[in-house]
Amino acid sequence: MPKAYWIGCYRKISDEAALGEYAKLAGPAIIAGGGRFLARGGVAKVFEAGLFERTVLVEFDSVEQAEQTYNSAAYREALDKIAGKVERDIRIVESIA
Repeated sequence: MPKAYWIGCYRKISDEAALGEYAKLAGPAIIAGGGRFLARGGVAKVFEAGLFERTVLVEFDSVEQAEQTYNSAAYREALDKIAGKVERDIRIVESIA
């Protein structure tokens, strides 16, 4: 079964404290769901239409596992902390190998 990658790009953060509260809950929820953080934080380089924005990359064993984690009660609780305070682009993509 192909692995899956959860990619989060943070477009706008209007409340850093709310983001911190989100992180306290989201990290453990993602790990409990089987996620493995591969990268997070500021961007080192951008090309073409790339933007310098906070980016997070998490590996899962499957798309289903990533989706279940996103929809879990624990992760939803974390999302409540950033509602209306953080604008993000979240994608789940399947690996080709």
